Amino acid sequence: MSEANKVETLSIVIPAYNEGPTIHHILNKIKAVKLLNDIKKELIIVNDCSTDNTEESILMYSQNNPELNIQYRKHEVNKGKGAALHTGIKEATGDFIVIQDADLEYNPEEINILLKPVIDGFADVVYGSRFMGGNAHRILFFWHSIGNKFLTFLSNMFTNLNLTDMETCYKLFRRDLIQSLTLKENRFGFEPEVTAKISRIPKIRIYEVGISYYGRTFEEGKKINWKDGFRAIYCILRYGLFK
Repeated sequence: MSEANKVETLSIVIPAYNEGPTIHHILNKIKAVKLLNDIKKELIIVNDCSTDNTEESILMYSQNNPELNIQYRKHEVNKGKGAALHTGIKEATGDFIVIQDADLEYNPEEINILLKPVIDGFADVVYGSRFMGGNAHRILFFWHSIGNKFLTFLSNMFTNLNLTDMETCYKLFRRDLIQSLTLKENRFGFEPEVTAKISRIPKIRIYEVGISYYGRTFEEGKKINWKDGFRAIYCILRYGLFK
């Protein structure tokens, strides 16, 4: 197949921790999405040593949906979301990589919104912002939203970007760019670290698009807490000041 006729592939990296009862819902949504330009999907699910039936749910889903290109990886000890993303990014073989949480906070139908600036030739990296555009957003925690905006503001000070949502899950990268980075943060420090390091790539083209957000409460399984916020501040300073 010539380069001009090459069918491109999107690697969808899904970190999973104790999502056994619900992970099939997000996989069904991903399965239903038809990507722009008939781009193929590669699903890389990384089980971060879940203590529930996450593994059984993933393996059963993969067996029942053989037409999906599902790659399953498992950590033998719990390392954190960032570590699961490191594993998935390293294993990806697609032309592009997008991060997708295993819960239902982000709608896979909107992956095409992130893809469009890249396949149109304008962007190398696209962030999906929960704070811009007219899409649906669940109303949740005031201080949590203030914290997100503060972390984005602090990150922008060091990266010289004007992002509105650095902490978003939905980030899409050209694979060669994200795999060229040495990433260290094993938990939620992944977001400020990858933002700091990707921003320093010469002539990088970073775009932002508005997305929906169907957030969960802590009772519904949200895992981030105030300690992760302080770690994010530390990471912004560490990777912003010490290059």
